[in-house]
Amino acid sequence: MTKPVLVVMTRWPASGRCKRRLARTLGAAAAARIQARLISHTLAVAQGLARSGKLQLHIAISGAGPMAWHRWLASLPEASISAQGRGDLGNRMQREVLRARALHPGAPVILIGTDLPDLAPGDLIRAIDHLRASSVVIGPSMDGGYWLLGLAAKEREVPRWPFHSIPWGTDQVFRLTWDRACEHGLTPAQLDTRNDIDQIEDLDTWLA
Repeated sequence: MTKPVLVVMTRWPASGRCKRRLARTLGAAAAARIQARLISHTLAVAQGLARSGKLQLHIAISGAGPMAWHRWLASLPEASISAQGRGDLGNRMQREVLRARALHPGAPVILIGTDLPDLAPGDLIRAIDHLRASSVVIGPSMDGGYWLLGLAAKEREVPRWPFHSIPWGTDQVFRLTWDRACEHGLTPAQLDTRNDIDQIEDLDTWLA
């Protein structure tokens, strides 16, 4: 299998540009600090696997311009970086899969965010292993969404069904994505359910 591309989708950790739900309770500056900590953890895990040759790392960012990216990229020699661009989450995710497929034909693509403080290298290794046999792998989150979506490179065309007409931010995202995969004749592989950080109550165990 061609080395997979891991796309980390994140917002720039600046006050007022990220974690708006947390910011309403904690304030914009505190929410930005939490975002920065989450990004640091996610990229530490991803960089380790990139350095060991397990994957290719790409960061898709929103809320910052090219000058900021280039300064950031200097500390991330294993990664490439680009803007997420316009559109809802589904449009932006599909765009990143298209970009990865164009640059790395035949490579599986794995999409994650930066809201998982317990992310470990083994989580991503399991996703990669599942994509050897399955066309789709999904890591469900406790709020009904998912924390990881992986697509094998068995199909020449990037599918539309995981990205369009999905009620993003609701508790229906995982189930609808799973059902759509099955409707297309695919049986997804499922990773462990995890709790990502979106609300203040999600912080209790992490900040303890």
